[in-house]
Amino acid sequence: MKIMYHSTRDKNIKATASEAILKGIAPDGGLYVPEQIPKLKTGFEALAKMDYAHVAYEVMKLFFTDFTEEELMNCIKGAYNSEKFDTDDITKLVEADGAYFLELFHGRTIAFKDMALSILPYLMTTAARKCGASEEIVILTATSGDTGKAALAGFADVPGTSIVVFYPKHGVSRVQEKQMVTQRGKNVNVIGIEGNFDDAQSAVKAMFTDENLAKRMKAGGYRFSSANSINIGRLIPQVAYYVYAYSRLMPKQINFVVPTGNFGNILAAYYAFKMGVPVNKLICASNRNKVLTDFFETGVYDKNREFYLTSSPSMDILISSNLERLIYEIAGDETASLMSDLKNKGKYEITSEMKDKLDLFKGGYAEDDEMSKAIADLYRKENYIIDTHTAVAAAVYNKYREETKDDTCTVIASTASPYKFTRAVLNSIDEAYDKKDDFELFEELNKLSGVDIPDAIKDIIDAKVLHTKVCAKDGLEAEVVKIYKI
Repeated sequence: MKIMYHSTRDKNIKATASEAILKGIAPDGGLYVPEQIPKLKTGFEALAKMDYAHVAYEVMKLFFTDFTEEELMNCIKGAYNSEKFDTDDITKLVEADGAYFLELFHGRTIAFKDMALSILPYLMTTAARKCGASEEIVILTATSGDTGKAALAGFADVPGTSIVVFYPKHGVSRVQEKQMVTQRGKNVNVIGIEGNFDDAQSAVKAMFTDENLAKRMKAGGYRFSSANSINIGRLIPQVAYYVYAYSRLMPKQINFVVPTGNFGNILAAYYAFKMGVPVNKLICASNRNKVLTDFFETGVYDKNREFYLTSSPSMDILISSNLERLIYEIAGDETASLMSDLKNKGKYEITSEMKDKLDLFKGGYAEDDEMSKAIADLYRKENYIIDTHTAVAAAVYNKYREETKDDTCTVIASTASPYKFTRAVLNSIDEAYDKKDDFELFEELNKLSGVDIPDAIKDIIDAKVLHTKVCAKDGLEAEVVKIYKI
């Protein structure tokens, strides 16, 4: 069965999988969604006997139906191998404190974004060939910390592509910034902005839908695409690890707890549910920027609020772009109007009938002190150390479990290595660590955790800073114009 894609804002705007991957975002500013979410064709007993790459194929072949088996397997084999991941299983499930932690950070940049961004360059270059695209593909990306480095690593020196990453100059961890600004590659550009992630994301989305800019880029031999999870080629590979996790446990039902800011990671879990994974609850974990928690409680999405910098910076987001895909599931043709309200008023409200369709979801949030306590408690109980984002999810789950007494088998998405947020992690265990230099702390974390310092950290300790450019939050388009001389 061939799956086509259309815009969340106009179902008459259609694309094949290849076209949707290549474009990244629909021309009307909507996100591409599959006309239907396919059911898994292979049983979980059979999936349980497969390695990660073959489970990924069983998922992706149902969505990317205009790729041949050979094309898709070449993409998968190029992405999920021992050169790009430090474990044969690609992911790991670790049982601790009554839940399973799904470690998604065993890729080259030690964050869950590697799970999709290791394959996106292969999908995109294959899609370009299939669509007969002759222009250089310019990957335009806003990052709250992890997507940037994973995208840079994925696309560095990939023929026929170049990449521009914008990140909030004062809104990422020191390790996240060092990973980005030391990235090598003739085709990579990294720019800090004097603003937050929402400023960067809004400016990038505006460039995608600017017809005049698109014409100028095309005249110069370029075309835009995205490595953010607004790109369906980023989102669908994430579905695979939820299917994989369930196939390793196969309980009667399962809960997934996902720390999320832009909503892509938990949306992938929802797609896995629609494919046939028997989900009991999807628990959406937020930090102090709890716009999603409030939405699931009230049905009102309101970004008109104070923005906080927290110890889980990848979740410091007030405009959760991928929520639009879930809104389309419950609102259909009304989605465009709701997104217009968000753009013009900074808020929208769904009807009670729409809200009733969201019973699968439960929102929750954790303040920084609750996050720190979750890290310390888990370390003392299990001698297991998690990063700040995973700890937000753990704290939210602990509160959910206490309130509901729900004993369903639960998987917590562990989205980054604690080595990415060493200071906040170690300070949660003992504030005495705060006196040490950031890079000294790697040795301390190694002693406490027994986990080797990842190559991703070793590589940046003495790496030369190659990208120093910073621009105003309204200057992103001017930087792109300068880079490509259009």
